[in-house]
Amino acid sequence: MIISGISLSLIPAMAQFNTVSSASDHYREESVQAATKDKETASDNTGSGKGVSENTGKSGARGDVQRQMVVERYLSVSYPLPRIKVTSPYGYRKDPFTGKRKFHGGIDLQAHGDKVLAMMAGTVVKVGQDKTSGKYVTLQHGNCMISYCHLSKILVARGTAVRPRDAVGITGSTGRSTGEHLHITCRLNGKSVDPAILFEHVRRVQQECVSALAEL
Repeated sequence: MIISGISLSLIPAMAQFNTVSSASDHYREESVQAATKDKETASDNTGSGKGVSENTGKSGARGDVQRQMVVERYLSVSYPLPRIKVTSPYGYRKDPFTGKRKFHGGIDLQAHGDKVLAMMAGTVVKVGQDKTSGKYVTLQHGNCMISYCHLSKILVARGTAVRPRDAVGITGSTGRSTGEHLHITCRLNGKSVDPAILFEHVRRVQQECVSALAEL
């Protein structure tokens, strides 16, 4: 995947999303406990003279559980599009309609009739259409609210539970738009933030999981 145009220096280092932070902590705790038990078992076997083969099955099963936990955490997040290319970042910019300097409270991604995917597990809290956002879907993921705007088609209904990678809409150019793209807004703990933190969150979680799998 390609991620371009994102200034990671603007991303809050402590930004967290409740829907996945608990899974991360649980994984770390289970890994530490499993590692401790492995060391204790090895020590006991050395002293008692038990064969290594007697414990291989248990160790292998434990490794399978850890591997499954890592895979599940990797799949707990997703990018909203197959290809991430930022065409207009969050912050002040020249308004494409008026030509005046105006704050852009979201991030625009290049899109061409693409399925828009839920980035985390959550719930559809709002769907609708207005003159500005066009057709839009708003998802709640714990303390994070994400809206996808200018859609050509909405694929979910209010109250629907979504999983990562579930399609919630199709990109388009409805509302106040100069051309097809996906406009994403993000509110973290009720405050507007740069949606780029979402992409960094996905990248970090998946990178940590790939590293963890390599060590198992």
